[in-house]
Amino acid sequence: MKKIIFIIPVLFLAIACEKDISVDLPTPASKVVVDGYVENGLPPYLILSRNSGYFQPVDSGSINNNAEKGAVVIVNDGFARDTMVEVDTIINGYKISGIYIATKMFGIAGRNYSLNISTTKGELLSASTKLQVAVPLDSLWFKIQENKDSLGFIWANLNDPDTLGNCYRWFAKRITKDPFFIAPFGSVFEDKFINGKKFDFAYNRGSIQNSTAEDDNNLESGFFKKGDTVIVKFCAIDHSTFEFWRDAENQLGNNGSPFAVPSNVKSNIKGGLGIWASYNASLDTIYIPR
Repeated sequence: MKKIIFIIPVLFLAIACEKDISVDLPTPASKVVVDGYVENGLPPYLILSRNSGYFQPVDSGSINNNAEKGAVVIVNDGFARDTMVEVDTIINGYKISGIYIATKMFGIAGRNYSLNISTTKGELLSASTKLQVAVPLDSLWFKIQENKDSLGFIWANLNDPDTLGNCYRWFAKRITKDPFFIAPFGSVFEDKFINGKKFDFAYNRGSIQNSTAEDDNNLESGFFKKGDTVIVKFCAIDHSTFEFWRDAENQLGNNGSPFAVPSNVKSNIKGGLGIWASYNASLDTIYIPR
């Protein structure tokens, strides 16, 4: 009885401490967002759009409404200067605008690619990225995870060059299962603590955000499995590309956490938001026997 009498005031005190909090986020200033890439052997390309408020809807209509059209986009690699061509594409039956692609150059290792953008509103943006020398993986293999019958991770061996500052990003694509190369969380890393070392490491299987695929929503989620044929795309990236995706992945991983520390994603775009990234990719295929 004494315990009950003691608990009741505590409950009333807890209820009395509750308070509804309404967060009124201000409308952000309109800025141009760059999602651009230079990759070895491919023409540089990018997608231009406008930022939007936190609670604004994200769908095919809003994506097209936010597309930045009519901009003049110039890329220079020190040997050639190319004005990108604006194109539209169809993705899942929806027309997507704001895509720009170079027609007179390709990604070549060792070159610096400067970007200059002028919008129809007179905004000026610029960025630069250096296409690194490729660092291929020495080997790949599949290993069953403990207590998993046919599921596991892909392991790799990397011999990091003895030059501090190398950065990397990992992608993988399952033949007939994945529509494109997918990067798992934690896909980027640098050689700050592994410079010049030869070591083994493993990656889980990434998935498309909000995927409805069965194997992304059951016990197979995050795993490769026996019978998969997987292409691993291992990319040497510059430090600004590493910083952007490290911060972006941290933000995604902390989404919804009340204990997360607010931070901005570090961008290399002057006058706007986003990333002008470079990837020197090495491709390896691994077949996992049944």
